[in-house]
Amino acid sequence: MSASRRSGTTDELGPDEPERDGADLLAALLDGMDAALCAFDADGVVTHWNREAERILGWTAAEAVGRHGFAGWAVRAADAEEIESRLLSAMQAPGRQVHEFALLTKEGGRVLVRTQSAAVPGPDGKPAGVYCAFSEVHAQIDLERSIALSEALFDDASWGVVLVDADLRPAVVNGHAARALGTGRAAVLGRPLGELIAQGVEELESALTHVLAEGAPPAPAEMWVTLRTAEGEQRRCWRSGFLRLASPLTEEPVPLGVGWLFQDVTESKQTEQEAALLRFRTNQLHRAARAAAECEDPAEAASVHLDFALAGFADHALIDRVAGGSVTDGERPVRLVRGPATPSGAPGPSLPAGRAGLPVRYSDGHPAFQCVERIGSVRASAGSTEPDRARDWALARQWPADSVHALCVVLRSRGRTLGVVTFLRSASRTQFERFDATYAEDVAVRIAAALDLAAVLERRS
Repeated sequence: MSASRRSGTTDELGPDEPERDGADLLAALLDGMDAALCAFDADGVVTHWNREAERILGWTAAEAVGRHGFAGWAVRAADAEEIESRLLSAMQAPGRQVHEFALLTKEGGRVLVRTQSAAVPGPDGKPAGVYCAFSEVHAQIDLERSIALSEALFDDASWGVVLVDADLRPAVVNGHAARALGTGRAAVLGRPLGELIAQGVEELESALTHVLAEGAPPAPAEMWVTLRTAEGEQRRCWRSGFLRLASPLTEEPVPLGVGWLFQDVTESKQTEQEAALLRFRTNQLHRAARAAAECEDPAEAASVHLDFALAGFADHALIDRVAGGSVTDGERPVRLVRGPATPSGAPGPSLPAGRAGLPVRYSDGHPAFQCVERIGSVRASAGSTEPDRARDWALARQWPADSVHALCVVLRSRGRTLGVVTFLRSASRTQFERFDATYAEDVAVRIAAALDLAAVLERRS
């Protein structure tokens, strides 16, 4: 069925034949277009109706061409006059007119369409009719929503969005991701991820490679990375989701890369870790108290508290007691005698020191002396130095050779200083933080109480 109604046809060969061929060509062109097209003459009669219009509404060209407007078949009766007025008004208006209204399908369904109409000039230059192109609005809205979503993700999203190509290099980066990576949006494009991430890049690239090969994982993944920034290296935790991107223009999906969306959850993860650590340490204190209660010797109870505190907290620990039992605030000089200490180089319970009671030859300014003077905790660290220099640092302070970080906490009981407990960590652990000092001070209170009781019993005996 032709997409237009032809008039004046004849079976005779002659001058009318080229005109018929032109009409056939016009019908073929209209039917081959992806847009739904129809046309009206100056009286509002439908003169053209292509196949896309037939697909959307179900009315064939034979059923549509020749009807007056849409009244009685393609629109509701109550809307017919308004819609016809809108469409035919294009003959008196310059340019295209855009409208949205509902049309009826042949089955009685309702379809919201967006139309573009314009006047068709006649041989004398005056409007001879109107052509109208229309499409389902939901398809247009879907496209507009997709474009709006893409723009919002790359401009206003509160999480990072990175499009990584098949070579695992950023191809598009939004502002949030650029800030999280510590660089500009243009500066990150095309660079290997290893230039931006000091640690954790292997896990990230492995995830991207898996997504390219197998598709997106069923749930987000939390990854710890260390970033290279102008302020130095920063440890961050990113909750990441991944989407495999494929070209929609080919029959077989051709991978274009991976959409990587991530959100910084460092603070919440650190809070969770600190809460879990606090629960563990509280449990250790409780277990230590129960075990110490079974000890007949208060000095042994102090060693029990030291051993329980060491688990998951430090690699070594030792107690330096004040010679003579205790000192009052401001008393000088202070001499420290080595008490129980964990074995160096091997696991095991704290071992008692010799009975000679000789003072430890600490140098002036030793963290243990600073601890007694300040009546508080003191942290010390060799830093990220070479192993040989770190070893010399530890031995100069008479600590085990593998010690890199130290935390000294004063032992106090009834207003007197009884000594110092020192916790030591090797290079495999992080430095002591304020959070660690709080726990160490809780342990010191229990150790000091046990040592004070042991001194009282010793004097009575």
